[in-house]
Amino acid sequence: MLTFIPTPIGNLSDISYRSIDFLKEADIFLCEDTRVTKKLLNLISNKFDFQIDFNQKTFISVHSHNEKDFIESADTLELLQTQNIAYLSDAGMPCISDPGALIVDFCIKNNIPYDILPGANAVLTAYAMSGFTLNEFNFIGFLPHKSKDRINKLENVLQNSSITILYESPHRLIKMLNELQQLDPNRIVFIAKELTKKYQQTFKDSARNLYEVLSTNTIKGEWVVVIDAKPTSKGEAITYSDIEKLDIAPKQKAKLLSKLTGENTKDIYARLSI
Repeated sequence: MLTFIPTPIGNLSDISYRSIDFLKEADIFLCEDTRVTKKLLNLISNKFDFQIDFNQKTFISVHSHNEKDFIESADTLELLQTQNIAYLSDAGMPCISDPGALIVDFCIKNNIPYDILPGANAVLTAYAMSGFTLNEFNFIGFLPHKSKDRINKLENVLQNSSITILYESPHRLIKMLNELQQLDPNRIVFIAKELTKKYQQTFKDSARNLYEVLSTNTIKGEWVVVIDAKPTSKGEAITYSDIEKLDIAPKQKAKLLSKLTGENTKDIYARLSI
């Protein structure tokens, strides 16, 4: 059985009891980074007073650069079918801006039992904290590195009728805010630093104000950025009187009034012709 286990994004106490049970029972750990996983398991086992004998476990590195090679390996099918395996990314939910999706797809295609446990996730945590009420959002991960590609992506984001959530590193946050405030200075943005950690901070303001406030600060930690949807302009609904006042032929006016009211077009036309 293969189980994908979400790991804490900061606070160790966010690990679930169910996840701990699977960590105790797993014989093989597929890890985004074996060093990070071993350190994390050691911290969790000490905090929750249980011990993992690392000498009795197998740790296999499966990350974004070798995930495809792993599923194409001749030994992978038998391994996943016969062993008790846990997959862990470095932090948060596997498959969400982290490796794992190719393995899930491989399991589906080969009828291999698997499960994904619920747990800590920076995207949903930031969205819930943002206070935006629109129930639609797009998650785009990290923006492109090249300036031209970044600008094009941000321009698309700003035209989106849904909220957009992205990740940003500390050394590029100010650059992103500067680009954003140049494109749409009044767009409301929520940003969260170091979610669930000791130095967690959140800000919500216009792109211009956020840039002005933060551009003089030393930026540290990983950030989640939540960008409000494109504002929609709604005019007043057209009324019967509005159509009656239009300077158009009676026949056209009757058709419009018929669509508005459901009344027979001929009856309306006859009334207009009096």
